[in-house]
Amino acid sequence: MKEYVKNHVSFIKTKDFLVPFFAALAMLVVANIINFYAGTYATERASNSVTDIILNNIRVFDVDSYFVYGTFFFWSILVAVWVHHIDRLPFSIKALSLFIVIRSVFITLTHIGPFADQIAWTSNIMSKWSFGGDLFFSGHTGIPFLFALIFWDIKPLRIFFIASSLYFGTIVLLGHLHYSIDVLSAFFITFSIYHMAKLFFKKDLGLFKEDTRKQGYQS
Repeated sequence: MKEYVKNHVSFIKTKDFLVPFFAALAMLVVANIINFYAGTYATERASNSVTDIILNNIRVFDVDSYFVYGTFFFWSILVAVWVHHIDRLPFSIKALSLFIVIRSVFITLTHIGPFADQIAWTSNIMSKWSFGGDLFFSGHTGIPFLFALIFWDIKPLRIFFIASSLYFGTIVLLGHLHYSIDVLSAFFITFSIYHMAKLFFKKDLGLFKEDTRKQGYQS
């Protein structure tokens, strides 16, 4: 255990880690600022709702607690994964930042309003931080799938992140928080974003441990 901690500490002190890590943090801050203004704009410009083949045929369910606690659990596990696989942290954050920026562009293009009936947030956190007009595509579906691709070579993590993606995709549909196309398209768009991240942040892939990279998702 001491050797494990020692190796981690020595690794994060290196220039090869610190420079891309702080660059990734800067990208994440900028991405979230862009996301805030994009979400605000999309919500202000939101028009009427449209029909949906799935949402029209299922009643709205109260998924507030499942959404809030599920989100907290997911990010807690993700932080623990990052600590353990510290070599993948810079690439992961940069890929996440790219995801946020691209999604921000998408939500500003078409201003469809939220579905006619959806859950009313009982959580103060969600009521304050949910925009309402940032629909296409589903971030809660796409982000876990993005990390499934990043950690594809580690089977337990791959299963966890895919299961999380399916979980949140189901939750947002049951709560009528997203249209079905928002959820379905998230998988395809996220797959493209992942490959864009591999192309743009190729140097950060070099931080991955050699033995895990050779076993992983290489397409």
